[in-house]
Amino acid sequence: MKGRIAYLLRVFGWTVLVFLLAKCAFMLFNREGHPFTVADVWAVITHGISLDLSTSLYILTVPFLATVVGLWLGNIPKAATLMRWLMRVWFVIVAVALSLAFVADTSLYPFWGFKLESSCLQYLETPTEAMASVSAGYMVVRFIAWALVAYLIYRGYPTFHLRPASKKLLRTLGYLLLLPVIIIGIRGGLSESTTNIGQVYFSQNQFLNHSAVNPVFSFLSSLEKTASDIPDYHFMEENERADLMRDIYPTVSEQPDSLLRTSRPDVVIILLESCGGIFTEDIAGRKDIMPRFNKLVDEGVYFANFYANSYRTDRGTLCTWSGYPSFPRSSVMKMAAKTRFLPGIAKSLAAEGYQTSYIYGGDINFTNMRSYLVTIGFDSICWMKNYTRDEQHTAKWGVRDDITFATLYDQIVRPSSPGIHRLIGYSTLSSHEPWDVPTHRLSEEIPNAFNYLDECIGNFIDKVKQTPQWDNLLVVMLPDHGYSYFGVDETHEMHDHVPMLWLGGAIKEPRRVEQLCNQTDLPATLLGQMGISHADYLFSRDVMSRNYTYPFAVHTYNNGITMIDSTGFAVYDLNVNRVIVDKSTDAERLIRRGKAILQTASEHIRQLK
Repeated sequence: MKGRIAYLLRVFGWTVLVFLLAKCAFMLFNREGHPFTVADVWAVITHGISLDLSTSLYILTVPFLATVVGLWLGNIPKAATLMRWLMRVWFVIVAVALSLAFVADTSLYPFWGFKLESSCLQYLETPTEAMASVSAGYMVVRFIAWALVAYLIYRGYPTFHLRPASKKLLRTLGYLLLLPVIIIGIRGGLSESTTNIGQVYFSQNQFLNHSAVNPVFSFLSSLEKTASDIPDYHFMEENERADLMRDIYPTVSEQPDSLLRTSRPDVVIILLESCGGIFTEDIAGRKDIMPRFNKLVDEGVYFANFYANSYRTDRGTLCTWSGYPSFPRSSVMKMAAKTRFLPGIAKSLAAEGYQTSYIYGGDINFTNMRSYLVTIGFDSICWMKNYTRDEQHTAKWGVRDDITFATLYDQIVRPSSPGIHRLIGYSTLSSHEPWDVPTHRLSEEIPNAFNYLDECIGNFIDKVKQTPQWDNLLVVMLPDHGYSYFGVDETHEMHDHVPMLWLGGAIKEPRRVEQLCNQTDLPATLLGQMGISHADYLFSRDVMSRNYTYPFAVHTYNNGITMIDSTGFAVYDLNVNRVIVDKSTDAERLIRRGKAILQTASEHIRQLK
């Protein structure tokens, strides 16, 4: 029996060691922008060990059962041979799975900023788009790393041997007594709280917390919830929720302060891929990255305290067009049965006689984008397949921005019937990994990509200003979401502080709007300026209305909420269920309101049918 126990201990010990080495590798390969010390590595290991032990016990269950069965089959040569082969297959599966988890987790973290979870599976539905962020060389290196790590993990597991055993029944009972120990270890103890990701969080530095999380446990624990799941959040009783939500989302405009000189302009709304305020002068003091945009700020209506609602394009797109909140782990765009009940700017303007169209140089089917855009009122869509083969390959994600900006210009100047107005939506894509843009004015590839976007914006505005259509044109530019760079991540208030700029001849005069507001507020604010009802937009506020009396901004990221209002800024992590950043004079009340919004939105979308 000692030999069998030693075998199980070797399996368990090797698995734990693999997890510890993977943590070190994760920190080493993601150290850019995340400095740490040797003491930090030790803290990550000691705080994260509980998840490593629990996950290792999961992997041990098969060898444990094989050992028990082997007590009874050790005297049968063919059975012994079959058991050895089955255990080899098991360890091959384990090695391949662990290696895939480690390489994927380490490789995706710079793009995502959170640990490996099941939401990555949604991108396998459109593999071409998923691969567009990286080069072929990048994938080759990762494949080699995956194969090498899998081989090393497999070689570290001991060989399974079956030997004849005496006192089989007594020994079996002894092993069965160990079974509760394994179950309790997997569960994380006997208390009501079971093993969870939040138990390893220990620092105000989210990178260290993420490093402590076991990626295999993170992925398995998230499998029960995918991005297309209907969210269900319940933080408080109904009376408290109703009290916190009272009058914060007025659905009627009251004498809005006028920004436009016409109530029926032609409208162009441009979603600037990942264009966070960290790249602009007004928000971050960066004069070098987007100089053309910086100058345009003084020519239009600039919303100086505007915040993105989410962290992904599919979420941010829906927040913009439907004025609907985002959820930490669910993408409403992927809920086709629900999006058909949502309002949309295109639907609202189509009811006023507007022609509606959308332009996107990538795959319009990615994350269910086509279905959503058609559902909310866009009559025609121009996407990657509408361009020539050469144009489709000008960037990894599809058609690069200078070409699609030209399409936007052509649609603006195209003759239309008298009295017919246009709404054109447009999503840029070049300011996205792998940052493959045709210009190289800045040495760093990420700022350089936004510098290229800035050139496209400037050239487009210069060109359309020379047309007669400019006089009645409103161009709204805003990002789909912010971006983590220059050491600014989701726990920093500047991360989601993004620019929104209204330009065009339809603008009454240049102006700076200081009200704190959200991406979801665009529909109500725009429709309020046009004298069109926005009663269907339950989570959108007319920022220029007299009844906009409580300015605030809410943002969700992967299992977290950020809130900002006059009291300051706070971040709440749903993994650990506590405030992790407190820069507010009343963070508890601020986060309670954020939870009330999340609970209200989740209840609303569950009832849509």
